Amino acid sequence: MTGPKVAVVTGAARGIGAATVRRLAGSGWAVVAVDRCADDPEVPYPLAEPGQLDALAEEFELVRAVRADVRDEQALSTAVDLAEREFGGLDAAVAGAAVILGGAPVWEQTDAQWRTLLDVDVLGVAHLARTAVPALLRRPEPRSGRFVALASAAAHRGLWRLGAYCAAKHAVVGLVRGLACDLRGTGVNALAVSPGSTRTAMLRATAGLYGLTDVDTLADRQLTERPLEPEEVAAVVAWACSADSVSVTGSVLHADGGFTS
Repeated sequence: MTGPKVAVVTGAARGIGAATVRRLAGSGWAVVAVDRCADDPEVPYPLAEPGQLDALAEEFELVRAVRADVRDEQALSTAVDLAEREFGGLDAAVAGAAVILGGAPVWEQTDAQWRTLLDVDVLGVAHLARTAVPALLRRPEPRSGRFVALASAAAHRGLWRLGAYCAAKHAVVGLVRGLACDLRGTGVNALAVSPGSTRTAMLRATAGLYGLTDVDTLADRQLTERPLEPEEVAAVVAWACSADSVSVTGSVLHADGGFTS
């Protein structure tokens, strides 16, 4: 008897990450849910709390919570080891952890902002690839492994006073495209999902950077004429993790409400 499909999801305590864990776990997947669950002095808005991650693990029998910062490659290795040890292998890795910083033109964004964005949003994805891809490849052939990174509509369109964030998310897309080439012929695919304005804590932080109190304003250029819900983006991420996405690798799924159409 074969066991469940197994995933590791970072940025899992809230927002799109938590919705992805719920979507996968609700479909019978075993999930190792990873989140820092602590504020960062370089990030001027509250990050997820430990209780949010713990509640997610309590909700599903096959979800395990791991507190880890994606900047710590060894901590991610521990999470991947847990997936293999407890559930027998790894079938998907979802790089969802990210922060947003900005509020000034590119020439005024500080080195500290650049370092945080690149360390979390880009190197965090690379660290998950380093630790998870070997595990995905340890599955016997024929494989249907998936490495899925959350990019952003900001990877494809310039956004006012978010130049460093745009650069970081553009780098995520480049990383995924290169990784897909490295994985050619293995049965493991790499792809990105680029959300638009989605009703999350990060969207509220973005509104704050612009001095806005109504987050719906940030979705004015989406064809949906409203922000997306985390569950709507998670549905795309979960599909990307599935065997049904076999024809998609080195590509971007634009879950952005039509923003980049």
